[in-house]
Amino acid sequence: MSGFENYRRELHDLDHEINHYAAICGVDPTDPAAVRACLGDVHTEWAEDKARQSLRGLLLLRTRLETEMLEQGLLPERLGKS
Repeated sequence: MSGFENYRRELHDLDHEINHYAAICGVDPTDPAAVRACLGDVHTEWAEDKARQSLRGLLLLRTRLETEMLEQGLLPERLGKS
């Protein structure tokens, strides 16, 4: 059984957090190349690295949520559209 009860709400909440950490990292979350570059960069300061790692984890959660939605026949909105 899925850990997600309300897909649309979970998607909205994840996107909110993704946007927050993307802003800290200084990247546009709708630009895949910018996100990949951010996640690939090594940061020397702990705060920047923590934000980058949080962004990575949230993006992985969003991918899992999208997969579950598709398995249920639901079409997830694109990041930045919710």
